[in-house]
Amino acid sequence: MESSTSVNPTRGRWWIVVAAVLVQLALGAVYAWSVFNKPLQAEFGWSKTEAVLPFEVAIGTIFIGSLIGGRIQDRYGPRPVAFGGVALYSVGTILASLVSSPDQLWLLVLTYGVMGGIGLGAAYITPIAMLAKWFPDRRGLITGIAVAGFGFGAVITAPVAKALLGNTDDKTSVFLPLGIAYLIAGVVGASFFRNPPAGYEVPGFVPASTGRAVAGTRVYTLSEALRTKQWYLLTAILALNVTCGIGFISQAADSAEEIAKASAATAATMVGVLGLFNGGGRIFWAWLSDRIGRMPAFLGMLGLQAICFAFLPYAASFALFCVFAALIYLAYGGGFGTMPATAADYFGTPNAGAVYGAMIVAWSIGGVVGPLLTAALYEADGQSYTLPFTVLAGVALASLALPLITKMPAPTEAEAEVHAK
Repeated sequence: MESSTSVNPTRGRWWIVVAAVLVQLALGAVYAWSVFNKPLQAEFGWSKTEAVLPFEVAIGTIFIGSLIGGRIQDRYGPRPVAFGGVALYSVGTILASLVSSPDQLWLLVLTYGVMGGIGLGAAYITPIAMLAKWFPDRRGLITGIAVAGFGFGAVITAPVAKALLGNTDDKTSVFLPLGIAYLIAGVVGASFFRNPPAGYEVPGFVPASTGRAVAGTRVYTLSEALRTKQWYLLTAILALNVTCGIGFISQAADSAEEIAKASAATAATMVGVLGLFNGGGRIFWAWLSDRIGRMPAFLGMLGLQAICFAFLPYAASFALFCVFAALIYLAYGGGFGTMPATAADYFGTPNAGAVYGAMIVAWSIGGVVGPLLTAALYEADGQSYTLPFTVLAGVALASLALPLITKMPAPTEAEAEVHAK
């Protein structure tokens, strides 16, 4: 193994990126949930809050899969975790097709929400931690690409799901073909997963010691990372970015119909196109953070959302609505593209699966709070999006304080002495 890696240690690593994106495309289909809201309400008589519950539970249980999967991956490698996560996610989606009556909301929550969410979390964390080890020379960019497929998943799934929903009276039946497709794509992609060999190095690469995105020199275990204030600050930044973005994503199609008077078909198409910005934002902001620094990038994402949410309730023009929506998706995706590289900078890559896997609790918190807050404020405001979007603008604005106070963990006295020598 040693001789082969010395000849071409980076050979084949871009094919692993392709495989990772394929898996993330299947997982990212969860972001197309808003196209199911009205069909499920119409078929089963559920309220808006009830219809969005399976999505909220799926996002709310992601951290369970990412925490467990991340720890297992650091010990046994990415492939078994990816296989297990993809299987659980896909089977949960397939079993959701068994829901056939209004009193079976619990079954949809259990299958699509709990099973799907835990499987999604385990499969999601795997390529992020794996590719950070393969690409120390492009840490920000590659983690952005690693999760870009997740953002692009809705681009494919939203119009496909809309077409399937339009051809059947049994709306939950569409979960069967969708789940099978997720399983095939996920298994094919996960079969290529592997960690780099021991002693792996990129020829000619020297870690940056100056600039805006400098990696730390210490490797933290999960327990050590949890004893730093930086882990909690980073988790809070991600949670607040998620709360704002996913609060809108959960209502994207419905709000386009109400505010900009778009048709249901147009709104569904918009959701699919917006997935391009979700995915593109993960690459763009991660790439930008390599150049301007991680915290300045987060300031940009949160500030952009604050502005867009403030004006979104008054965007009666569909074109203007789409511009604000696209920028929100761009900033939302950017958080997921940039935070893995930030966590690797702060805490090292050897235990990235466990450290960032635990940090995914931010996604679950934001994924529950955002949609619930948006739906509750919508109903409290007489079925208007003015109040919920204005509140989300305030949340994003207040969140700007966190990147300003978040600094790299300080080295211990022993580490400082070694560095001085």
